[in-house]
Amino acid sequence: MKQNTFDVVVYNSISARGLERLPEATYVVHESHDDPDVILLRSRNLHDLEPSASLKAVGRAGAGVNNIPVGKLSERGIPVFNTPGANANAVKELVVAGLLLSCRNIAEAWRYTCSLEGSDEEITRQVEAGKKRFAGTELPGKVIGIAGLGAIGRSVAEVCLALGMEVVGYDPMLTVEGAWSLSSRVRRARSLSELMLSADYVTFHVPLTDSTRGMLNEDSLSSLKPGATILNFARSEIVDVESVIRALDAGRAARMVTDFPTPELIRHPRVIALPHLGASTREAEENCAVMVVDQVRDYLENGNIRNSVNFPDVVMPRGSPYRLVIANSNVPNMLGQISTTMAQAGLNIHDMINQSRGSLAYTVVDTDSPIPEDVVARLTAIEGVLSARLV
Repeated sequence: MKQNTFDVVVYNSISARGLERLPEATYVVHESHDDPDVILLRSRNLHDLEPSASLKAVGRAGAGVNNIPVGKLSERGIPVFNTPGANANAVKELVVAGLLLSCRNIAEAWRYTCSLEGSDEEITRQVEAGKKRFAGTELPGKVIGIAGLGAIGRSVAEVCLALGMEVVGYDPMLTVEGAWSLSSRVRRARSLSELMLSADYVTFHVPLTDSTRGMLNEDSLSSLKPGATILNFARSEIVDVESVIRALDAGRAARMVTDFPTPELIRHPRVIALPHLGASTREAEENCAVMVVDQVRDYLENGNIRNSVNFPDVVMPRGSPYRLVIANSNVPNMLGQISTTMAQAGLNIHDMINQSRGSLAYTVVDTDSPIPEDVVARLTAIEGVLSARLV
């Protein structure tokens, strides 16, 4: 029997525009629940979470999932959804703001102007002095290096080209789809060092992984073009702060614009630090909420997976009203055991799709007749099957 209602726990502030897409007849939204079917969140730390037996999906209204125990959930066959690209415009706009803040010395000029005192004549004289002191540079013709060419990195590349900049990109994990979406005017760097050698500005748009943690360090900074500006609107942990401070003090880096303040960076005169404003727009929050809710609903109601960080994308149109979905370890003969178990129960498979991603695989099966609960139990008992349910 398919479940009639789903209990959804919502942590953090998820836009009402997204939550409104959960029909009240099918979904019950809670601030807390011991046995939820779904968890929706933004920045709440879930690493101490012990998933209940009822948990079927976790949805992050944002791109990064380093606050979610993805490995632990994968062992239970629970997909973790995120919303890549939903906040790309918001971050792109802030990167442009960071470029302008840095190249035109706006932050320093603003602080200078706010400190002015005296008569109109005295302030006018000080303004003219500051005009010379805070003269900046223009962006056309400058080279920007973009590390990470996902939805945000590609969006930044597009606007920088429109601003007349030359764009160099580096992303060893660039997908075929991403490459098709990237302008042919973006020059490719084969390494982070090559990227940093040629760029007047270097901006980072990579996820936090074992390979990106601390990627901006003493070694990579040694390749930085003298006088370049560093922008980090990705994750705090990709930067080794002490190395950046040394590069700023030595003049290798002209300045840094970051969305992730630390005590050392806040105090440095060549750092413009913002309070994690990257995706903090009403539009971005709404886009993320709508996207994650729609993905979770499609998974719960139809078994389809889109934008999961641990399972493959698997989307199959309904071929019959009877559908079974199975998450399992990606090991030999798993599909054969699933098919055999269903055949032994007298079930005729109308349509089937199976996809794998790393150590995990996912199967959607439509049948010509109802699937008994005892078949689901027999499938779940197969070694390597992580979860199975009717949708």
